[in-house]
Amino acid sequence: MTSGGPGGEAPSGWDLEGVPDEALARRAGLGDKAAFAVLVDRHGPGLHRHVSRMLRDRGAVEDCLQETLIAAWKGLRGFRGQASVRTWLFTIARRQVFAHGRRVPESGSLPHVDPAEVLDRIADLRDDPARTSVESGSLEAVDVALTLLPERQRSAWLLKEVEGLSYAEIAIVLDVGPTVVRGLLARARTTLASTLEDWR
Repeated sequence: MTSGGPGGEAPSGWDLEGVPDEALARRAGLGDKAAFAVLVDRHGPGLHRHVSRMLRDRGAVEDCLQETLIAAWKGLRGFRGQASVRTWLFTIARRQVFAHGRRVPESGSLPHVDPAEVLDRIADLRDDPARTSVESGSLEAVDVALTLLPERQRSAWLLKEVEGLSYAEIAIVLDVGPTVVRGLLARARTTLASTLEDWR
């Protein structure tokens, strides 16, 4: 992908693929759409994974991702690098995800999830003879079990176990202290281990 200076087209052969995130963010903050596109290419898949596991409705996922990227584009002018670009983007996504959750009826809570239904679904996945891959079945079982976790626990677990963020980065994304992150992860792991016990 190519790009120009802050106000123009890219010189021929100008390659942004190897440019660090922080430099791309500075360029994008000055209006460089190509630099922003490279950031989206790099971090969009992770943002999509996270949002899609936090919001079960496909339409809500697409809306949330679009709002995240719009907010990021508008916010890059003020980005000062106190956190990494990746952490900053996940922070924006987290705010959008939680905002979408608040739009759901019943005092802003997500629809009720029946633990018995979740356990039944996991049992169905385990017993399905059409599944040829234990690993893919296990991953789907984890996805189903994740629906039992409260929002912040689920987000903390996904950021740590799927996206590989550090405790400090997760604390920034969730706007809590590292000690709180440890507690959220401990409770999430306990719940998941209990829910998935029969799978093994």
